[in-house]
Amino acid sequence: MPGIEFDARLAKRGPLFDGRTLKALHTYRDEVSLRIAEEGEKLIRQRLHVVLQHPTGYYESRISVDRAGEGYRVSDGNVIYGPWLEGVGSRNSPVTRFPGYATFRRTKPLVDQRARQIAVQLLARYKSMGLI
Repeated sequence: MPGIEFDARLAKRGPLFDGRTLKALHTYRDEVSLRIAEEGEKLIRQRLHVVLQHPTGYYESRISVDRAGEGYRVSDGNVIYGPWLEGVGSRNSPVTRFPGYATFRRTKPLVDQRARQIAVQLLARYKSMGLI
């Protein structure tokens, strides 16, 4: 009975082998983090427009997205009365009647809900580029 022989060669070409896919994945991860943080910033600003009774504009102007390690975070730039407005300061209730607005704490669950949708939409864009 005759034997069957064959040769197979693997050609390592394309985005997976030349590093473009890995670079795109890192860029995607960073962009997803940034987009989610920007969504949080937007929601915090919207809520502050509703809850602040006598806004001067200063506190709202300090809300920003900052790089934090490998990700991003939304902060109030360490405004001295930020903890009091949030309701976690030492001068909040029961010391005074003001309990705080809990803007950041109430916004986080909303951002968490929207995070998946943001990531999926961005992934579709990266897939259309053919790198992921």
